Amino acid sequence: MTTIPAYTGLDTALRGLEAAQAGIDTTGHNIANANTPGYSRQVVDLTENTPYTLPGFSNVTGAGIQLGTGVDLTTITRVRDQFLDIQYRAQNAAAGNASTTSGLLQQVQASLDEPTSNGLSSQLSKFWSAWSALANNPQDQAARQAVVDSGTTVTQTLNSLSQQLSTIQSQTAQQYTALTASPSGQVAGYAKQVAALNTSISQQEAAGQVPNDLLDQRDQLIDQLSSLANVSVATQPNGMLNVSFGDAAQPLVNGSTVNWPQTLTSAAGGQLGALLSLSGPGGRIAGYQSSLDGVANQLITSVNSLHTATPFFSGNSASTIAVAVTPANVQTSSTGAAGANDVALAIAGLSGGTADQAYNSFVGGIGSDVQASQSTQQNSHALLSAIDNQRQSVSGVSLDEEMTNLITFQRAYQASARMMTTIDQTLDTLINHTGL
Repeated sequence: MTTIPAYTGLDTALRGLEAAQAGIDTTGHNIANANTPGYSRQVVDLTENTPYTLPGFSNVTGAGIQLGTGVDLTTITRVRDQFLDIQYRAQNAAAGNASTTSGLLQQVQASLDEPTSNGLSSQLSKFWSAWSALANNPQDQAARQAVVDSGTTVTQTLNSLSQQLSTIQSQTAQQYTALTASPSGQVAGYAKQVAALNTSISQQEAAGQVPNDLLDQRDQLIDQLSSLANVSVATQPNGMLNVSFGDAAQPLVNGSTVNWPQTLTSAAGGQLGALLSLSGPGGRIAGYQSSLDGVANQLITSVNSLHTATPFFSGNSASTIAVAVTPANVQTSSTGAAGANDVALAIAGLSGGTADQAYNSFVGGIGSDVQASQSTQQNSHALLSAIDNQRQSVSGVSLDEEMTNLITFQRAYQASARMMTTIDQTLDTLINHTGL
């Protein structure tokens, strides 16, 4: 009969102690990082150790047996759902795009200052009313001055609106430039950190290690990148990641190499895609500027077509429109006869006409865009929150669960320790208290 090795029981107990200790240490690590951004809870992977084979052990049957030798601590892994990561990053890009769009469109809407007495609608109404007052008293110099003054207020309001749109467009472009600058922008900064982590992770995996904390740091950086533009990742055999970014021609990160700067378009998604779609030459703000120029042109054309003695307005856009007459040469009639007022009446009758309608349509369009963008922002953030909650339910640390695990591992440690003590006492009895 084959003899069982004397120290098999001690070795089994030791393995149990080591496994329980690893479980306690890992649980403590989880508890300590419960509030660490990007941390994924870790678990100890245990499996049965290779059994000890005893051939021909039985004197009766002659059959052999396999004697269990305890537990094997395989590795410590982080709990992560890659599918949820993909969903989260896609929705994070959508949320970043929606938030940026909504914020900038609200700035555009605020610049209109509607509906208040300072808005263009109110200024146009006062302008038409000034012409109506002049028609009632064509020779009154104060009424002529009021027409010029109200017209000047209208042109200055249009000038100011045009300038504010240009400023918002310029600031939006500057924000894009700052985010994408190399080497100081966020994109370059995140990419360099991912590339550096790729190198560290590859080295540790080549040495047989599982760098869970470094993997978490890399995933968090990719999450942050996803708010700037759409991202996708591909894992290399050496543990490094290739990170595609927006609609760039090359991967942003290729192993340990960073490919930046690159050209993006509005199709890149995320915050950068929104900035490009708003600030570009054919972007939404440029479209608003064109519509505002249309309002100015309607006003210039409609008034000047009636005020034929000399153009009342000069310029051809919202940024260039200006009053071109003095009170003395404000035209009130087509005949020049004293007290005639047909021109003043006709211009006063433009109230509610094409210029007002064009401006109302312009304001209404911006209002609809803002409302739609706010709705999109709310929906995208609600979806992002739902996906993040799913991720947290998988990867997040539950203190209640960790406390339960801590007690479980503590009891396992105590039992293994008791087993070791029992075997030690048995061996002591066998060695020191038997025989002569």
